[in-house]
Amino acid sequence: MSTAEILRRARRAAGLNQEELARRAGTSRPTLSAYEHGRKSPTLETATRLLGEAGFELDIRPRVTFVERGTSRGRVIVVPTTLPRLPIQEALASVKLPLHLNWSDPGRQFNLRDRAQRARAYEIVLREGGPEDILKYVDGALLIDLWDDLVLPRAVRAAWAETVEDAIVAAA
Repeated sequence: MSTAEILRRARRAAGLNQEELARRAGTSRPTLSAYEHGRKSPTLETATRLLGEAGFELDIRPRVTFVERGTSRGRVIVVPTTLPRLPIQEALASVKLPLHLNWSDPGRQFNLRDRAQRARAYEIVLREGGPEDILKYVDGALLIDLWDDLVLPRAVRAAWAETVEDAIVAAA
């Protein structure tokens, strides 16, 4: 996502127009418009100030990369090197997994606020999903909470174990 898109989304999420955010941040509306349309690039300090006045913080997160882990039967399981985190509204949303994941019960809705439904959805995504699916549906903290209760094939559990255990140790 571009700096322009981040600034535009933050301002809109705060319910502010360009004039109001520019006033609060001590800049002009034309300058803010230029940032939001990608015609100018704000410094890191300026972007932080604009986001702050919209009620947001600039944050850094570890980049989630994926590795392939092979099984004894030749299957490849894709696992993140660090567990992803989702915004709370996505982590606890109601979702319908796509057909390539949930081919046995197409159309089923999973309410991720419900622990049992979240466990079932995570089992499906860990077993059938690729990197895009993991980043879209799996929250690392919620996965850790469910880890001991998930019903997973032995190979899938073994492939994910190191990443999950590293996250548990890091959180302690």
